[in-house]
Amino acid sequence: MRTLTRRGALGLGAGAAAAAGLAGCGTLTSSDGSSHAGGSGSGGGRPGSPKPSARPLGDGSTSFTGKQPHQPAKPEPLEPGQTPPQFVVFSWDGAAEVGNGLFPRFLDLAKEHGASMTFFLSGLYLLPESKKRLYDPPNNPRGASDIGYLTDEHVKATLVNVRRAWLEGHEIGTHFNGHFCAGTGTVGNWTPQQWRSEIDQAKSFVKEWRTNTGWTDLPALPFDYDKELVGGRTPCLLGQGNLLPTARELGWRYDASSPGGRQVWPQKQQGMWDLPLQAIPFPGRQFEVLSMDYNMLANQSVNSTNAPAYNYPAWREQSAGAYIAGFKRAYETNRAPFFVGNHFEQWNGGIYMDAVEEALKHIAREKEKGEDVRLVSFRQFVDWLDVQKPEVLAKLRTLDVGQQPVGGWSEFLQDTAPSASATSSNAA
Repeated sequence: MRTLTRRGALGLGAGAAAAAGLAGCGTLTSSDGSSHAGGSGSGGGRPGSPKPSARPLGDGSTSFTGKQPHQPAKPEPLEPGQTPPQFVVFSWDGAAEVGNGLFPRFLDLAKEHGASMTFFLSGLYLLPESKKRLYDPPNNPRGASDIGYLTDEHVKATLVNVRRAWLEGHEIGTHFNGHFCAGTGTVGNWTPQQWRSEIDQAKSFVKEWRTNTGWTDLPALPFDYDKELVGGRTPCLLGQGNLLPTARELGWRYDASSPGGRQVWPQKQQGMWDLPLQAIPFPGRQFEVLSMDYNMLANQSVNSTNAPAYNYPAWREQSAGAYIAGFKRAYETNRAPFFVGNHFEQWNGGIYMDAVEEALKHIAREKEKGEDVRLVSFRQFVDWLDVQKPEVLAKLRTLDVGQQPVGGWSEFLQDTAPSASATSSNAA
């Protein structure tokens, strides 16, 4: 297996052919030419967005506005013999707004197709660079970051789009802060206590943006982040082992940091749902690729984010084809949830954003046919998992990648029904 990072490729020997696993994210260049990591475009709240009554929290940076709008109906357990839904989660690392129009573009797309997504917000994207010394990263100098701080204009735009995202039903998770992926300060070396410091700081930058910026001309974020935050994805998919004990203590419900996952039904690690990016077919190649835009880039242009433009049409088609093939394989066989990770980036002419959009539209067309396809956030997916019978989930986990249930779904899950004797015993 070959693991690719933003700093190069780490091979297991010449000729090794396998999926490219993400161990890092790329660097984003905003429309003004400055360098950032993971941002998106400008945009305000959509006309008709809810305007809930708010109870300010803390310094007024956030507020409690009641139940989140646009949530699905309360999930129900599968009945014996029922076909499981096909869940699809699109998620975004960094989730900042840097003037290239990508954040509102995908909010618009999600609204058009009734999709919910997860936005893993980097806490530093709400901290002005003038206040960067408020950040004390583990094993790194105060104020240091391997991603760029946003301009004040882009911090404001990020606040606008994060607010809109939550009001339109999307989840706000975390991508933590400084995105350290190499050297002695890498997140891969952090202890559980250091992860706790990083999380506390990420939350504080969200909960205290008003104090840190002094701005009074923007509305509060409409959620209690202590309650909203139930999962995240680590920088470069590193450090999950020491993160999980801390995340569990904080009451988190899932983690999306595992590298090199497979398209099978998930299980828990240390009491939390483990929801990894997945190896999916890569059209025209003998190996599979991890379900994230950066990994497709790394395989196509060897980590170059600005390769010759004549490559773009074929690479765009290949990337969209990979996402669609991953969806199709799960949908037509074991119905394992399909997870896609992205960055608000314009790498290689923006072809990966076009590929993600094409894939989402393809999946939405399947949903619109009346099939049970659900475009959800990670939080919504674990809501469904948590109401399922353990024996049903255990049976689903027996299906391998691309494996169809023997006898069809009606037969495969039929034996998960309680026995007659058990039913009589329970009734007594």
